[in-house]
Amino acid sequence: MKYWHIFMAFFIPGILGYGGGPASIPLVENEVVRRYGWMSVQEFSEMLAIANSLPGPVATKLAGYIGYAEGGPIGAVIGVFASVAPSLLLMILLLGILYKYKNSPKVHRLTMYVRPVIAILLGVMAWRFFQTSYEGIGLWQVLLITVSSFLLIERMRIHPAFVIGITLIYGAVFL
Repeated sequence: MKYWHIFMAFFIPGILGYGGGPASIPLVENEVVRRYGWMSVQEFSEMLAIANSLPGPVATKLAGYIGYAEGGPIGAVIGVFASVAPSLLLMILLLGILYKYKNSPKVHRLTMYVRPVIAILLGVMAWRFFQTSYEGIGLWQVLLITVSSFLLIERMRIHPAFVIGITLIYGAVFL
């Protein structure tokens, strides 16, 4: 029954938490603190602070930690699976529908309209990253990192993961 409770504690916020991890935090808190009493509000807030300081989605970090604390390694796996299961199921369902109608002219037009929007959103995000970096470390550092990353990835064909690692080391040493 404990594993079922772990599953439900993270599956329900996964369904109702429209907007991703930050939107589901109050729902997870309700399940963990109020419904099941696994943690106090203070413990939950401390765990949330630690989860926010680590890379990755906050909902899965919360699910993994709380699931492990309540049910060991199996509880951690169940908690993480429960937090991603609603999105996974919906994605499989929608991809099935999209695959069924992949040759439809309407679906083709839809994808043609979505591509430029995604490109614009990515461009806006890149511009904001540039502005934030420029304000934080200065123009010359941003240009050095941008140009060297471009050369390493495009000209020298170094995998982007290695370039990210190199820039992290550069930032740790020089910035």
